[in-house]
Amino acid sequence: MDNLSHTLTGLALARAGLNRLAPGATAVLLISANAPDADIVTLLGGQLRYLEVHRGYTHSFFCLPVVAFACTVVVAAFLRRRTMWLRLWLLACLGVGSHLLLDWTNSYGIRLLLPFSSRWFHGDLNSLYDGFFLLVLGVAALWPLLANLVSGEIGQQRSDSRGIAVAALLAIAAFDCGRAVLHNRAVAELQVRVYDELSPLESAALPDPFNPLRWTGIVETETSWLRVPIEASGNPDLHAIESFYKLPATPVLMAAKQTEPFRFLSYFARFPVWSAVPVPLQAGTGWRVELTDLRFGTPGSGSFAGVALETGKAQVLQSDFTWGAR
Repeated sequence: MDNLSHTLTGLALARAGLNRLAPGATAVLLISANAPDADIVTLLGGQLRYLEVHRGYTHSFFCLPVVAFACTVVVAAFLRRRTMWLRLWLLACLGVGSHLLLDWTNSYGIRLLLPFSSRWFHGDLNSLYDGFFLLVLGVAALWPLLANLVSGEIGQQRSDSRGIAVAALLAIAAFDCGRAVLHNRAVAELQVRVYDELSPLESAALPDPFNPLRWTGIVETETSWLRVPIEASGNPDLHAIESFYKLPATPVLMAAKQTEPFRFLSYFARFPVWSAVPVPLQAGTGWRVELTDLRFGTPGSGSFAGVALETGKAQVLQSDFTWGAR
């Protein structure tokens, strides 16, 4: 999830009553709810380095206690009163845990079992930026301010933020439970259909960031990858299917796959689509090879793409990773 959602979640947890458990509780929840994304510092080493590290060790369940302890130390350093170390650490564990849980719910995924396994886990329930999350948590964050302004004008007692925070957290939980039901229905509908006389090998349904009733279906067959719009009713729009055919493992593709960007993207991509387009070079005709993950776009227009330029003899002149199209 985006860091604003993580921050608002930490604030809601604090206002739900956890801020009463220890001095510095709100601060440690806000910091720990964002702490796993400290791996953004690796962006200084370039986009590929950040992609390799992101959602890795700082997002691992086994590293959670260590990340939580670091948050506790940071908050304790600024406290001017006796530190309740165990309580602060437990709250920090909860904040880090909320981050891991929210990141699991989206389609980017998370490597929960590092260092013992590099497997990615994907909930596919929420987008990286989810409109419902931001709306509900944003209202919960601003509600006490607005309520207190109104109460001050009419002379009533100031409003307690605890009730609205609890209601927001319960609404988020109920929302994702409902999304899980719709998600399973969408995947089941995609999996039971036949596409160009071929049965699906694998199907997935990716959430829409603003419409909880709409999904983007991804279907793999023996010959191609398909993108299929599907509604909550479970009816896929078969007239709007986009097809991306699988390319054979030619020397051109294999040469690109040996480069560092393509090696990692081959591991990272859930729905890898390869493209190879002839391009003019000074020494003749070469190839522009691209590897795109259908979670983030399509060849030539999506993000998280590996791009390589090769000679006609499958010699790689350059290869790179880019957030977007080139």
